[in-house]
Amino acid sequence: MENRNGCLVCGKEFTYLKSPKHATCVYCGDVHNTDKVCVDGHYVCDRCHRLPAEGIIEKYCTTTTGIDPIAIARTLMKNPAVKMHGPEHHFLVPAVLIAAYYNVQGKPDVKGQKIGQAQQRAEMVNGDSCGLLGDCGAAVGTGIFISLVTGATPLSREEWKLSNLITAKSLEQIALRGGPRCCKRNTFLAIRSAADFTRDHLGIVMPIATPITCEFPLQNNECLTKDCPFYPC
Repeated sequence: MENRNGCLVCGKEFTYLKSPKHATCVYCGDVHNTDKVCVDGHYVCDRCHRLPAEGIIEKYCTTTTGIDPIAIARTLMKNPAVKMHGPEHHFLVPAVLIAAYYNVQGKPDVKGQKIGQAQQRAEMVNGDSCGLLGDCGAAVGTGIFISLVTGATPLSREEWKLSNLITAKSLEQIALRGGPRCCKRNTFLAIRSAADFTRDHLGIVMPIATPITCEFPLQNNECLTKDCPFYPC
């Protein structure tokens, strides 16, 4: 059975290094600089950690007719390819938002190209950026979403503002809940923030069924339990 928490090779916890070192990915054999290995020394690079989740995310978001981005995300999270934690969430967030955004407007033909661009941009966001950079990839995913649907570039004015503003707002919601990491909690918070932002600034309503209840607490060794807003009662 695939390890959904901790090391993908053995399931054990990670240890974070005082300084980065070169490590060889167990799956592809490529050597990367890394800040963490598991307690037994295993290392899996971000690209191998994502596979095959990104293909599943891309295909489902391109074909789904759903308009609730949380519902789309939860369907994907139940797939065993999507780990409890991992950089695949950096792509999952903009992909489900793009899907719901264009489905609401009756423009499903636009989704494929935008989702492909979101995947390319999300790959620039490293795993563990939440703790190592202070910039959770789920929050960055909301910025990717707004940038793509508004056509923002580094030279834009209003579109540039909106892309940075949504990242700031979703990152604030994630930060206020405190650590440690939970990619599911952060994804829910980011998507909810983006749905509110899209309604208020772009006039597009992506309805989210309430309340949001997490189905993964037993898979998360660092679960905040009752301190998490999505912990099941």
